[in-house]
Amino acid sequence: MEENKAKIKQFLMRFIRKPDLDDDDDIFALGFVNSLFAMQLVMYLEKEFAIVIENEDMSLDNFRTIHRMLAFIEAKTSAK
Repeated sequence: MEENKAKIKQFLMRFIRKPDLDDDDDIFALGFVNSLFAMQLVMYLEKEFAIVIENEDMSLDNFRTIHRMLAFIEAKTSAK
């Protein structure tokens, strides 16, 4: 889990200039995400964690925070 968190945080830091980004910071509410970055994030998560993100998974709630992304990845990988 910590390794996955570090991977996500490292990816986000390439685009978000907030070095003290907390695991529960809402990256959408903070204005860090536009539509292009949202798609990059989805593609990154699919590739990095070998998951398929379906249309029904495309809820902002799955991607708002690092913790929510981790929970989403955990749910997707445990469902395999």
